[in-house]
Amino acid sequence: MNQSPINDHLRLISIFHYVVGGLHCLCFSFPLIHFFIGLALTISPPEVKQGSEPFPTFLGPFFMVIGGTIVLLGWTLGGLTILSGKRIAQRRSRTFSIVMAAINCLSMPFGTILGIFTIILLTKPEAVAQYEAAQRSTVISQP
Repeated sequence: MNQSPINDHLRLISIFHYVVGGLHCLCFSFPLIHFFIGLALTISPPEVKQGSEPFPTFLGPFFMVIGGTIVLLGWTLGGLTILSGKRIAQRRSRTFSIVMAAINCLSMPFGTILGIFTIILLTKPEAVAQYEAAQRSTVISQP
């Protein structure tokens, strides 16, 4: 078996993309608490005692919008990171994976580590050759 180290490195980076993408999805699920608190406040606002200030009606939808937005952005980041890992395993969309690596650098500490190693690995000439070979084989195999 003549397996080059670059294949092992690309396989590992791909697996780490799956792991970090899953962590993104998990960690960004916690703002669902805010979403459901906002939903509860919208559906049944707390009773106001006589003579006190009325309950602000914007608070429930505000919690829902902020919590929902954070969850959707986090799940999108996690999904795109997982997709990047799949593309690395298939040796497709190298530019997409580099862009996702740069975006993941903003997510400390695991995303930063993954992003830096991904950028370093995908810019090596051996990795570029792997992607070009995979692209050539895809073009040849299409009718």
